[in-house]
Amino acid sequence: MILRYAFLLSLILLLSLDLNASQGVANQFNGTLNRDSLQSSESVDTVNHKRLKAVIFSGALVYAGSMTGLYQLWYKNYPQSNFHFFNDNNEYLQMDKMGHFTTTYYISKLSYNTLRWSGLTEKQSILYGGGMGIMYLTVIEILDGFSTEWGFSPGDITANTLGASLFVGQQLLWKEQRLQLKWSFHQSKYATYRPDLFGNNLSKQWVKDYNGQTYWLSANIKSFLPKKSKFPAWLNLAVGYGAEGMTGASQNSLSYNGTIIPPFKRYRQFYLSGDIDISRIKTRSKTLHLILNALSFIKIPFPTLELSQGKIIAHPLYF
Repeated sequence: MILRYAFLLSLILLLSLDLNASQGVANQFNGTLNRDSLQSSESVDTVNHKRLKAVIFSGALVYAGSMTGLYQLWYKNYPQSNFHFFNDNNEYLQMDKMGHFTTTYYISKLSYNTLRWSGLTEKQSILYGGGMGIMYLTVIEILDGFSTEWGFSPGDITANTLGASLFVGQQLLWKEQRLQLKWSFHQSKYATYRPDLFGNNLSKQWVKDYNGQTYWLSANIKSFLPKKSKFPAWLNLAVGYGAEGMTGASQNSLSYNGTIIPPFKRYRQFYLSGDIDISRIKTRSKTLHLILNALSFIKIPFPTLELSQGKIIAHPLYF
């Protein structure tokens, strides 16, 4: 399950770099520079058929390629069965559900951006974009449903729906994303005990080790204030969720390859932190603007308060 999620997260982060940049170029072409990476261009809602064909063609290629790759990497090596359901809600202290939530949010966002670039109306792009986010992950759940070792997960579908709904709801209500999902990572000691699950080096651990991941809901403060407010447009307030002590899915492993694993305590972590929305930083450089937009999914290190195991811990700088 982790390998499948790692594949998806890697794909989404790579796509966010490419498609956010494409959206920025489109906005500049229309004479605008967005203050938010999720806002569409202000051009007239006229379908550009060349762009729309390019979006459909490239989208089909990405979909077919990613599904083929995922099948070859994951499903091909495991036995198949009749369609069935599987309750995995107790695994990894729901960190995998946060991954589904965030992944669907970004697929919806990317789909919306490309559809707006092709000239579809705001409402069409929002609804189709959210629908594509849910559809993409639902197909993967169906594949799980025919896999002997797993199954169709209602918990995953719920997380997927919530991720798309967060994007769609805000875009319909505010025409911008005032609340953004973000991600951060630091290496944990637990990966050394289960390199098969969490990776044996940094290049694998950043997408596979749930112990080192934190998922954030980052709120842009100024967007909730009156327009005349002089509050910094780039300053956010973020709440985060993480978990540690995990060396197995539902319960911890006692050993791996003959080596005893210490009896770590599994626990949740809740965070309160500042954040910077780098996509709202003003710059005259078009290249820098595109880079900031593309990297805006990363939570910026900031002084942070952690609540875990009944204690409050202050981090001078947390990532």
